[in-house]
Amino acid sequence: MNCAICRTGRPQPGTTTVTLQRGQTLVVIQQVPAMVCDNCGEYYLDDEVAKSVYSQAEDAVRRRAVIEILDYAA
Repeated sequence: MNCAICRTGRPQPGTTTVTLQRGQTLVVIQQVPAMVCDNCGEYYLDDEVAKSVYSQAEDAVRRRAVIEILDYAA
């Protein structure tokens, strides 16, 4: 599979940092397992990882955090 963004790179297993924002809450999650393009760095999350990332972000929104930096937790 070629990268959907640069169309020349090939996604490889790795980790990335995901940044999400909703309203006044900014969540940064580090060390997220992903397929990462070896050319441009675009990342692709599988369904389970994406659900976990969104769940962690929703928890921060519910707590009304302004900025939260986390390490990925499955």
